[in-house]
Amino acid sequence: MSQSVPSFTVIPGEQVNRVLAGRERFVVDLVEAAYLAHGRGETANPPSYFHRLPGRQASRIIALPASVGGDARVDGIKWVSSFPGNVASGLPRASAILILNDHATGYPFACLEASIISAARTAASAALAADWLTRDRDRPRTVGFFGTGLIARYLHTYLAGTGWSFDRIGVHDLSANHAAGFREYLRQSGAGGEIVVHDRAEDLVRSSDLVVFATVAATPHVTDIGWFGHDPVVLHVSLRDLAPQILLASANIVDDVDHCLRAQTSAHLAEQRCGNRDFVSGTLDEVLTGKVRPASGLPVIFSPFGLGVLDLVLGKYVYDELAAAGELTFVDGFFHELNRYGGTETARQGQGRLVPSADHR
Repeated sequence: MSQSVPSFTVIPGEQVNRVLAGRERFVVDLVEAAYLAHGRGETANPPSYFHRLPGRQASRIIALPASVGGDARVDGIKWVSSFPGNVASGLPRASAILILNDHATGYPFACLEASIISAARTAASAALAADWLTRDRDRPRTVGFFGTGLIARYLHTYLAGTGWSFDRIGVHDLSANHAAGFREYLRQSGAGGEIVVHDRAEDLVRSSDLVVFATVAATPHVTDIGWFGHDPVVLHVSLRDLAPQILLASANIVDDVDHCLRAQTSAHLAEQRCGNRDFVSGTLDEVLTGKVRPASGLPVIFSPFGLGVLDLVLGKYVYDELAAAGELTFVDGFFHELNRYGGTETARQGQGRLVPSADHR
């Protein structure tokens, strides 16, 4: 019995943004469900592949393959580039596409602009962690953003969109212009409380109950554990800001142990220093299910490597919403060689036919 060949659609960033914008609480719920499914073993999330570029050591392109079971039933891959040099010319550092593959045939059926999906799932993951990791302590009233790019903007949006408010928002960036731009974004977004730009990184960290690291740092640059003496919750989104000794003196939550402790992340460097993984308290899904509670009296650091299953879940949601609204744009004839032995269009249709996108909902 022949399988049907899915239609192929291209989903640009404008459509992705239109589906996700203003739905921060729902997106966080989707991400939470994906973490729980991952914890139950209902996903496949092999190691990401880092494509290093000869002569361009600061830049890389990363492949994140993944599969999700359950209601989503989708396979796929995110192909995301990180070119820090883009920032100087006014372009975002990262760009990405997401390919969704049909669960039954393996045929790709959608290509989505994925920098928005990537930023949204990163921000939703951090906002989810901030909520759960502060449930046994006073709710943070001050937040500090170390790094002021697109990810920092999305993370603030997701904190605000899930009910967070702060008496004071601190800002620090190596670029005074970028810090000023982020301050203006905060002002226009209606963020309440005082907005303070800190010239010194130490002042930002020491004055913040919740600290967000969202930089492009390739190696640790924050080395003094004394900055964290007030035991803040740290969203270590960029993964390589903190020296190993800081993690070794903190309670550490990751999204996936094997993924996070690789590729010279701060957590990977901490493992190399101490020779074991005992400094990792647990994973976010273990926090969600009550299996792990971070020790009190220590800084709590959340280091999310970024799981491809989160991109797939959000990408499939975007696809389904646009399919239901009849707003998908198809590439007719994208799959051409459909007959093993060649022949006419009729023969090819006998081997596989294009089917409505609704079959993927």
